[in-house]
Amino acid sequence: MKDSKKQEYPAIYKPKYDFLGQSYASMYPNLHKYPATMLPQIGLELLKEFKAKKSNLLDPFCGSGSSFVSGLEYGIKHFVGFDLNPLAITISKARMTYIESSYLIRQKERLLRQLESKNKLSLDFNPLENITNLDFWIDKNAQQDLKLIFSYIKALDDKNLQNLFMLSFSETLREASWTRNNEFKLFRMKDYENYKPNVYAIFTKNLESLVKDYLQFYQSKLQDVGLNLTNASFQNLKQKFDTLLTSPPYGDSKTTVAYGQFSTFINEWLGFKDARKLDSKLMGGIKAQKLYDTGLIKDYVLEISKIDKKRALEISSFYFDLESSIQSLINSINLGGKVFFIVGNRRVKNIELPTDKFIAEVFCNNGFMHLQTIKRKISNKSMPLQNSPTNKAGVLSRTMNEEYIVVCKRLL
Repeated sequence: MKDSKKQEYPAIYKPKYDFLGQSYASMYPNLHKYPATMLPQIGLELLKEFKAKKSNLLDPFCGSGSSFVSGLEYGIKHFVGFDLNPLAITISKARMTYIESSYLIRQKERLLRQLESKNKLSLDFNPLENITNLDFWIDKNAQQDLKLIFSYIKALDDKNLQNLFMLSFSETLREASWTRNNEFKLFRMKDYENYKPNVYAIFTKNLESLVKDYLQFYQSKLQDVGLNLTNASFQNLKQKFDTLLTSPPYGDSKTTVAYGQFSTFINEWLGFKDARKLDSKLMGGIKAQKLYDTGLIKDYVLEISKIDKKRALEISSFYFDLESSIQSLINSINLGGKVFFIVGNRRVKNIELPTDKFIAEVFCNNGFMHLQTIKRKISNKSMPLQNSPTNKAGVLSRTMNEEYIVVCKRLL
């Protein structure tokens, strides 16, 4: 095997992975919004091109379950996923769990009839007490309407049904609040005092759409699926996998995609006590005490350190965590097993960080062979085209407009 430190891991541009003009819904509609979701089309094409085995699939950063959708379409039936975000686990579980059609429709109609009666149900806890700055974000009347809907969903005996319907509630919660719905981070709309949402109408619309999409695009493929999801960071498993397909965070949540902020409302309603601290628990959330100083990334970190030491430590934290997570995955991959990491190379202080090469290097230092790195143009993710890398007014730089797919195979 070649010395990985001397390899450059060149990227090959493959236009077929751009999927220009295609959205998430081109293959499967997303049952719930989620930041920076991978197109399932990308994962499916990778599994086909590299002839992945159809035995099982692991995603250690599963998010809303895009990789599972790719695997499902490819013919894989056994899936394992991890994520620290309770909302992510809720979405993945809902879209990958079989519920019989006529039963689902009956239960949906029953729930809507119950809501029309507006008879109050008692809860073991008051979810409104969990919401930070409740009156700042949600109208008083809307609070009570949301609480009633939530109570009826929580009263359902069928946990799979409860999980699916909770997605409609989550979308309704955000739509009925005073947040700006086109933002992943939390910002209150300007004319919030004049917004008096019809919460029941919003929920009914969301529930009808959810059930329709679930039945049309998911349900028929799910009957024999095995799914094991864990609301935690990845832990070493006794089970071995032939395929790992994932799109990990591109950087720490504080400065890239704010997964925790986006999910705060529903996570608080669900009783997750650390909802507001989630971003600090995700990859790179706790600042490192020293600079990352090994491998090919060290020179980039050092260059940023000359400009901003604090920022360099934040970046180091991300790479320490990313390396640690990859190390923990090594023994869960079978010999000959393939791993697919889809990442973006973010720009910090106008310096592009080669995260794709970093991932390839770590795998190659741990008994894997680098098969290929594929470059694709981003045309379907919500992110700004420009940012201010120096935080100086008027000084802008292009942000990510390409993604890299790192493909490796276990040899040792």
